[in-house]
Amino acid sequence: YCLGSGLSWEPRSRAVEQVHLRCTEGSLEWMYPARALRVVLEPNLSSAQHTTVCIKPASDFQGASIYVERAGQLHLVVSEAEGARPHHVSCFSAHTPQRVALFLQASPQRDISRRTAGFQYELLSNQSTAGPDFKKMAVVEAMCRPCDNVELLMAICSSDFVVKGSIRNVSHDSQNHMSQVDVSVQKVYRQKNRIFQQDEASGEWRGPVRTLLQCKVKKGGGDFLFTGNEHFGEAWLGCAPRFKDFMLIYGAARERGANPCEFQLN
Repeated sequence: YCLGSGLSWEPRSRAVEQVHLRCTEGSLEWMYPARALRVVLEPNLSSAQHTTVCIKPASDFQGASIYVERAGQLHLVVSEAEGARPHHVSCFSAHTPQRVALFLQASPQRDISRRTAGFQYELLSNQSTAGPDFKKMAVVEAMCRPCDNVELLMAICSSDFVVKGSIRNVSHDSQNHMSQVDVSVQKVYRQKNRIFQQDEASGEWRGPVRTLLQCKVKKGGGDFLFTGNEHFGEAWLGCAPRFKDFMLIYGAARERGANPCEFQLN
């Protein structure tokens, strides 16, 4: 997480301020944007597999536009007008995965009222993205088909979240091409962040999981094993078998020694 202000700069300086971010995902807030800011993404553990960068502007994004540097030229990624669109995510290929430079150009302002050009970013591998927009980025997590046994066994090992629960409700957002599954959780096996939380009043564990509208998810009874990955603080659905089916698949794989990781059955 990086926080800075354009007010701290020398008023007469024409120099472009530079910020270096060394994580594969993070966020930046530039308050009172003035002139320009160059943001260099150069994660310490970067490798050739990180070939796509996705940016999600904050809901109150104002005062600047975001460009990506390529071969000495600037290409617009997020305009100031686009920044306020809910769930708007821009993705682009990183020609040099070890070093990606973004350029934030402040918009001319007549007053000094507070504006903040904030955004989140993620560096993704080709294995987790299928193209230059967010809907395609989620295709692997929202496959719209049942996982086969191999995919399911890998999902419990590598997913950002693995929870046992039932579906409380399903709501659809046609404008953003997404559906949200509200999960009533019986057991949290793993979660990267605190998406699934306990309600203080009822003591019940709950959490939202997103998927693509085209998957046509419907409310169904019974217990499921929900797995998937997180993008920009949101859980995206991956494999979600009925729990009893998962138990049979995992038990058979474990007897053959074919389970890629140990899973807590009880």
